[in-house]
Amino acid sequence: MNAGIPMVPQADPGAAYRAQKEAIDAAVARALGSGWYILGKEGEAFEREYGAWLGRNAGGAPMTAVGCANGTDALVLILRGLGIGEGSTVVTVSHTAVATVAAIEMAGATPLLVDIDPEHYTMDPDELVAVLEDPPPGLPPIRAVIAVHLYGQACDLDPMLAACERNGVVLIEDVAQAHGGRLDGRMLGTMGRAAAFSLYPTKNLAALGDGGVLATGDEALAKRIAAIRQYGWHERYISAEVGVNSRLDELQAAILRVRLPLLDAGNARRRVIADAYDAALAGGPIAPPARRAGVEHVFHQYVLRSADRTAVQARLKSQGVGTGIHYPMPVHLQPAYKGRAALGPAACAETARAALEVFSLPMYPELTDAQVEQVCGALKGLAG
Repeated sequence: MNAGIPMVPQADPGAAYRAQKEAIDAAVARALGSGWYILGKEGEAFEREYGAWLGRNAGGAPMTAVGCANGTDALVLILRGLGIGEGSTVVTVSHTAVATVAAIEMAGATPLLVDIDPEHYTMDPDELVAVLEDPPPGLPPIRAVIAVHLYGQACDLDPMLAACERNGVVLIEDVAQAHGGRLDGRMLGTMGRAAAFSLYPTKNLAALGDGGVLATGDEALAKRIAAIRQYGWHERYISAEVGVNSRLDELQAAILRVRLPLLDAGNARRRVIADAYDAALAGGPIAPPARRAGVEHVFHQYVLRSADRTAVQARLKSQGVGTGIHYPMPVHLQPAYKGRAALGPAACAETARAALEVFSLPMYPELTDAQVEQVCGALKGLAG
């Protein structure tokens, strides 16, 4: 890096805390002073407010939110609440955080990994149709699909929903990276049977520690999941069914209540930054990220692609621009899964290619105009 050029980090969760410090500190003090630290009034209020923010599902039912320990557990709890575990196959993608696949196995089910659309990096709906209509041999029956809305953009959900309905399969939305995104005006997380959201510190809606929330328009399912997250208790200390301990604590809930009303504005700022990056890339050797028609992108990540990724990253670093890779190795090629993960007919070929080429630019609402200009200058320099 050139001496004297400040580094723009690819992610900076501390910047969000500093921007909201007074309100967050007050919320934490309120929660500490309450004397109640697990499943209390802060958590109840956050669940109520998050459900109201999501609105209603496709059938018009109000969304009910249930807080939990993290986004991985949110997926596990949905699967357990639906009775999907041992003896079931769940279809998802390999180009995702490993949490998506880990959650399927934590629930006792078998993952089946299909390929991505190489333009948007989300599940290929044509391959999903193929495996639903002609499942690979030797697997348990397919009972669910986890559709991952990646990098802040909706996957091609409508043909996936239709295919699931035709085949009697449940569709679950993984919205860990797309809080507030929309597809044809519909809020992501409201179209499947249930949806899981991560609240990890770098997410668009972020706790200052681990946290997760799930949501569904099925009130009975929400009540069952709320019991499962705390040992299966419907009555305190009496387990009506086998459960787990996965609770969103009061401190994190209080922080999230500060941040939720700011989320839409933060997403709007992300889009402004993305537009600036798009303009800087225009006419250059690297294309801006593709936007799916009808999608309101919330840019959890701004992801580019280059066959010469290492050199491009080094050049950007020399101009004070930090980058990341989401994700450097597909789940099916990682040591824990290689050779044993079931794959669809395309064998995740596009997924493997993308993993060698994708990289992410700095993207968070607290980026200053000067930092955005610095990134844009470096991007324009790639054409030289």
